[in-house]
Amino acid sequence: MRSVPVFRTSRVNSCRAMSSQATCFVKSEAQCKKENHLLHCNSKTNKIFKGMASDMFKQFFLLLRSYFDLFIDFLFSLYWERYRQSIPDLEKKHAILAESATSLAGKIRNKELKSEELIQACIERIKLVNPILNAVTDDRFEEALKEAQEVDRSIEAGQADFEKKPFLGVPFTAKESHAVAGMLHTLGISMRRHVRAHEDAECVRLLRAAGAIPVAVTNVPEINKWQETRNMVFGQTANPYHTGRTVGGSSGGEAALSAAIASPISLCSDIGGSTRMPAFYCGLFGLNPTAGTTSLKGSALRSGLEPTMASVGFISKHSQDLAPLTAVLLNDEDKQKLGRKVNIEDIKFFYTESAQDLRVSPLSQDLRKAMNRVVEGLREGGFGGGGGAGARRYDHPGFQHMYALWRHAMTKEAESFSHLLTNNQGKANGLLELLKKLIGFSAYTLAAILKLLDDQVLPRVDRDWAEKTTKELREDLVSTLGADGVLLFPSAPAPAPYHYSLYLRPFNFAYWGVFNALKLPTAQVPLGLNAAGLPLGVQVVAGPHQEALCLQVARLLEDQFGGFVPPCRVP
Repeated sequence: MRSVPVFRTSRVNSCRAMSSQATCFVKSEAQCKKENHLLHCNSKTNKIFKGMASDMFKQFFLLLRSYFDLFIDFLFSLYWERYRQSIPDLEKKHAILAESATSLAGKIRNKELKSEELIQACIERIKLVNPILNAVTDDRFEEALKEAQEVDRSIEAGQADFEKKPFLGVPFTAKESHAVAGMLHTLGISMRRHVRAHEDAECVRLLRAAGAIPVAVTNVPEINKWQETRNMVFGQTANPYHTGRTVGGSSGGEAALSAAIASPISLCSDIGGSTRMPAFYCGLFGLNPTAGTTSLKGSALRSGLEPTMASVGFISKHSQDLAPLTAVLLNDEDKQKLGRKVNIEDIKFFYTESAQDLRVSPLSQDLRKAMNRVVEGLREGGFGGGGGAGARRYDHPGFQHMYALWRHAMTKEAESFSHLLTNNQGKANGLLELLKKLIGFSAYTLAAILKLLDDQVLPRVDRDWAEKTTKELREDLVSTLGADGVLLFPSAPAPAPYHYSLYLRPFNFAYWGVFNALKLPTAQVPLGLNAAGLPLGVQVVAGPHQEALCLQVARLLEDQFGGFVPPCRVP
């Protein structure tokens, strides 16, 4: 019998082994693919369920917040409804104050009205309403009347330069944080109780150069940092629509006087809604220009050199005033952008129904209905760019973190709140001041102490995340809006809250603050009153240096919804 060579047997066995291993490998690979597919499906399913669970939790949480807000309002109403006062009706001799600043300037120019008569009417109206509102912190009535007389004499002599002074002879008031030479400049802090300004802030200087005459400065929260206008020096400013409710902050004194038809021009500033918030709560128009276009030199002790997201702006009873007033503060290039002609039919409209920031109260029915009325009105009017598309919905995940983005942006501001509270004579300590407050020895309001604790005790927002999220939100929004689009955004969760109730809702200003962090121009537009007689409104946001779009839309909405509705009878 012939024997099989060893090497051949070995090769056969080896091949069989390799074949067996290959079969095992193929089988193992197929099983792995199947298992990976199952894992992928399970992972995808888990993500879906997690997303659903997260949404359900958010909705449940927001529902609880809604009931919590209703309870807060009920609780505070038990006290504040008993102290509600009405402001005096506008007398016939003061009826001129209801007109726009541009109209008043025109009448002075055409010798139909004397500056002295207008200043006198303004002073008399302030004296009537201020005991109820507590808005004015210092006045210069006698000096203003003398300056008005000089204006009248220059006009009679044909020496007035109306081109350089478009608001010649028109009175204005300014929030007290803007330095007005010779006037109190306390910023609402006790250590500056008797401090007076030695020179005008740049915005005041420019407004004076445009011919306007300062008559008074008005109340602010400490260093302009709270949603209500209250401090330990001058107390609390009341809302003319309901004196038991807040005027907002920090330009609350300005909004109170303007809504009470006591000030034709109101000079404000905005770092977290400080112009737009009081404008909303008091049914007024307000504009916060693109960050960096206005000088803050002399405002809240700023040098005007440091980069900031804050801007100087105005509030008014008339949308037509905002462009010419803002132009006074701008350089020539920005003036041209502000004054460019805009065809309302070419503007694209977007809207955000509600932001889902869990720190902020849910949007009330009043504000939801207000937004729906605007959106429906645009659709019925055939607005929205080519073809009359109406307003298209815009959402972005960044709006879920409005407060966090603003809080991070504040860390880049040059000012130090803790040092400013001591008039730069030291550094206030939040924990120490809280203990002192509990025993009645702190020189600061609880709002200022909470701000200190937020700065000194609570962990900071993750820098990389905040920078990335802000950048993504800004880039996406600016790209969406382009040079001919605006975003309609809720003004706040609800109309003007009761005094002190915002301590239980400290983050609600984020609806305004997020656009400071994005450094975008934003207008506040009134939309009438709710059933309780409180102002409603909406924000209009545009791309950088596109204030002209904001103001064109403000004029459209003023025509559609009636604009400012006074809190008193007007002859």
